[in-house]
Amino acid sequence: MPAANSSLDPRTPVIIGVGQVLNRVDQGSEPSEPAALMAQALLEAEADSGATSVLASAQVVAAVPTISWRYSDPGALVREQLGCHSATTWYATVGGNTPQSMVNRLSSLIAAGEFDLALLCGGESGKSRSLAKKQGLDLEWTRQDGDATADWMDESPFFMGHPSEAARGILMPLQVYPLFETALWQDSERSMQEHLDYVGEIWAGFSRVAAQNPFAWNRTAFTAEQVTTPTPENRMIGYPYTKRMVSNPDVDMASGLIICSVERARALGVPTDRWVFVHAGTDAKDRNLSERNNFYSSPAMRIAGNRALELAQVAVDEVAHLDLYSCYPSAVQLALREMLIPANRQLTVYGGLSFAGGPWNNPVGHAVCSMVNVLREDAGSTGLVTANGGHVDKHAFGVYSTKPPVAGFQFERPQAEVDALGGRTAAGDYSGDATIEAWTVMHDRDGLPSRGHAACLTAEGHRAWAVTSQPDHMHRMTSEALLGQKVVIDADGELQFP
Repeated sequence: MPAANSSLDPRTPVIIGVGQVLNRVDQGSEPSEPAALMAQALLEAEADSGATSVLASAQVVAAVPTISWRYSDPGALVREQLGCHSATTWYATVGGNTPQSMVNRLSSLIAAGEFDLALLCGGESGKSRSLAKKQGLDLEWTRQDGDATADWMDESPFFMGHPSEAARGILMPLQVYPLFETALWQDSERSMQEHLDYVGEIWAGFSRVAAQNPFAWNRTAFTAEQVTTPTPENRMIGYPYTKRMVSNPDVDMASGLIICSVERARALGVPTDRWVFVHAGTDAKDRNLSERNNFYSSPAMRIAGNRALELAQVAVDEVAHLDLYSCYPSAVQLALREMLIPANRQLTVYGGLSFAGGPWNNPVGHAVCSMVNVLREDAGSTGLVTANGGHVDKHAFGVYSTKPPVAGFQFERPQAEVDALGGRTAAGDYSGDATIEAWTVMHDRDGLPSRGHAACLTAEGHRAWAVTSQPDHMHRMTSEALLGQKVVIDADGELQFP
């Protein structure tokens, strides 16, 4: 057992408690603001640790950014509710990668002796907000003073796209991830139906895991056909994605975990069967949409993801449990490609963002908690959690096990290797001849085509963007394979087929 291992570095970071909360306001529960849900999740984590007085001794309260309610320092609210008054607070920048990146940073500083015990939490009350809006109600939740700031703020800039994309109105993830899907489809050489069958089976697998997860928001197991076929209940969102293929942020849920040094875990008397070690972590960023080489690969996933496994001294086929970030199917397929993971494996322990829940920046908070519980049940096995944010450009990875790490916790940020691979030049407000490399069509709330957009390449290999609302163009974009199709981009950025 780890506690009996006298050679174990007392600074080794270990997760000792996890907690998850679902607030089913859709089933009659009273609305609760995100900070309160976070505090509740951490109370559950303390109970899960099997020890007492854990939360009161926390030195850091790190909060994942909330979207459903505006806070400037939610960690301070959680700190006061839990009574750990001397703890410093952290608040990171937004991104689905943030929870794993925070685990990496907390683990690094614990291993370095900066502190001994930290709390990581995240929560959203998106369902409460949407219900209140429909009912015309004002939620009387905490409004923090504008001067309130966390003790540590992630100062990396919030960047969701290149000006070339923004100029064409291409800003939101829902507009972006389908571009990767059409590129992956074309690169696979499948027909679109064959590709939808492939993706549908992957997504059906996620739903089956969610159906067995007591902390999943939607516990319905769907077939591949039920996932990919548009119906009134499963309308088309952004070609080729239906509603069941995209993240669901309309949830009220929170997660919390307690991470500390082995020395502190022993001092608190935490039973060793609660311990899950963080073996290794990595972070890296891909280039933005306009400058990345293509839409069917991710150098950052390949380099940073495989580096995390190398640091943990484990091969991917030796990893028993996976949780691949699943905001959209293209994100999962990129991870499969870059880390050489077979698609017929179980790819999640959480259940995915479409089914278990997509609480904005914090799905991976729930994925890590789920991974901890799975690893405790399968002692000695290894788990991998992947995370991404932005436009498939911000990535984080973590390797976990109940076994202590052979060489202690390891962390790297191999950004220089990713950057060295180079990228494309953005063509700006280019007009002229081009060829299509990726495309999609957004649909309205009635499931009808509303606006198409395409990533195009100029003769020089520069990337340009084009849009269209012409029905005949959108019909082609939802019924044909358009890779390499010659087009003309006019002076207004409108897509024209010759």
